[in-house]
Amino acid sequence: MRPLLSAAAAAAVLLLLLPLAAGQRLRGFSYQLDCGAASSSTDSRGLRWDPDGPYVSAGSARPLSVQGLLDPALASLRAFPYRTNAKFCYALPVDPNRRYLLRLTFFYGPTSTAPPVFDLIVDGTFWTAVDTADDVLAGSASHYEAVFPARGRNLTFCLGVNPDYTKSGPFINALQVIQLHDSVYNATDFTGSAMGLIARTKFGSIGDVERYPDDSFDRYWQPFPDRKHAVSSTHNVTSADFWNLPPPDVFNTALVAEQNSPLVLQWPPISLQNGSYYVSLYFADTLANSSRTLDVNINDYQFYEGTVTSAGLSVFATQWILSGLTRVILTSKSVLPPLINAGEVFGIFPIGRLTITRDALAMESMKRSLQNIPDDWIGDPCMPHGYAWTGVTCDEGQNIRVISLNFSSMGISGSLSPDIANLTALTDISFANNSLSGTIPDFINLGKLQRLHLNDNKLNGTIAQTLGTIQPLRELFLQGNDLGGAVPQNLLNKTGLTSKFCPGNQFTQPQC
Repeated sequence: MRPLLSAAAAAAVLLLLLPLAAGQRLRGFSYQLDCGAASSSTDSRGLRWDPDGPYVSAGSARPLSVQGLLDPALASLRAFPYRTNAKFCYALPVDPNRRYLLRLTFFYGPTSTAPPVFDLIVDGTFWTAVDTADDVLAGSASHYEAVFPARGRNLTFCLGVNPDYTKSGPFINALQVIQLHDSVYNATDFTGSAMGLIARTKFGSIGDVERYPDDSFDRYWQPFPDRKHAVSSTHNVTSADFWNLPPPDVFNTALVAEQNSPLVLQWPPISLQNGSYYVSLYFADTLANSSRTLDVNINDYQFYEGTVTSAGLSVFATQWILSGLTRVILTSKSVLPPLINAGEVFGIFPIGRLTITRDALAMESMKRSLQNIPDDWIGDPCMPHGYAWTGVTCDEGQNIRVISLNFSSMGISGSLSPDIANLTALTDISFANNSLSGTIPDFINLGKLQRLHLNDNKLNGTIAQTLGTIQPLRELFLQGNDLGGAVPQNLLNKTGLTSKFCPGNQFTQPQC
């Protein structure tokens, strides 16, 4: 194991903290969610899949009538409505300060139209756009994988409706969230970065994808057949000797160059955007108790030079710049030709900012005191850009703050939490024409409030005199409630204030 550069990376797979039951579980805590399923099932590998219903509040289940499915998690999906810039989220309890592998599976089934295209969002960070059109034509499922740090006691994974893509709502078939061992990918700085999987390859393999139970985290190692250079062998490589715990079997196949010739690979097999990438390569001499020296270049830059033994070796770089098509060239520095067993490439992308904690907690408290709220009120209230909660407007300045709440005519009931007064950057509040009951909180801390519309609800109690001390207040609409007592004189006499107290209330002054 030899680090070459400093840390960072991009890829994701989600894990749940579910109790053990019938069926196998992955190493560590994990969530294995069969989206849209009515009951649990067990796949051909013995892994148990559970319904996603307890972790999501939106969308509807849809069965897929496709014959011959080998994976039971593809027999149903959860479809979400098309609502511009809405994000529909799963909220999964996790262990803070740990990192998680998120793998998402999408299988739209037979269709005569292009499947929906939509955004993936994790804890307020835009990850990537999902486009399954090519896989649908091939009749196969699409998998997206990434590694994210937990940023709190809940990990939120969201599907975002982006009107720039298509005019149909997002969907998902399966969601895995897997807690990784502390050693796995630990060279990456997850305080500011996440990793998105580009390729994970088992060179020389002509078989199926290698995954659980061979890989204890159910990572998918795709075969890379090349009959001219493929070699199989049996090793006793100990996976625990490697920081990211690869399955030992990846060392049992290899691509080996011809004698006195380099080994040249185009890998990964797609063109890459210019950026930083995490690259990890795995080597083990195919001959027992043997070694060979080789030189590895990626796009004409030396990646590694050293000796490979039958005990195995992993070499990684955490910020390797790649662009376009990538060539990996291995040349011999000894009698035996060069070889390679496996490799991983992740794209590295920055973790996005979040709404300041004070505002996020206030919004969660407000949400708990209300009923019939929009189904996209989950995840970060403001982020990522363009995906604030319905009715919420935010300022994305030095600190991300909630500045406006416009929930007029949404059919909301319940009461107003006093914690709404902690949203000290608010300039506008409107809950007009809903079914709110209870009293009006004290808004004394909202020193920037300009408009307060609480009319046409079922509010009772009195109006606090402190409301009249908020200097910027210019509109106050309270009519159509069941308020009583006297309207404070500092409101009746406030210069520049447009107010409506009647009809519908029981004030002693003014008369209503």
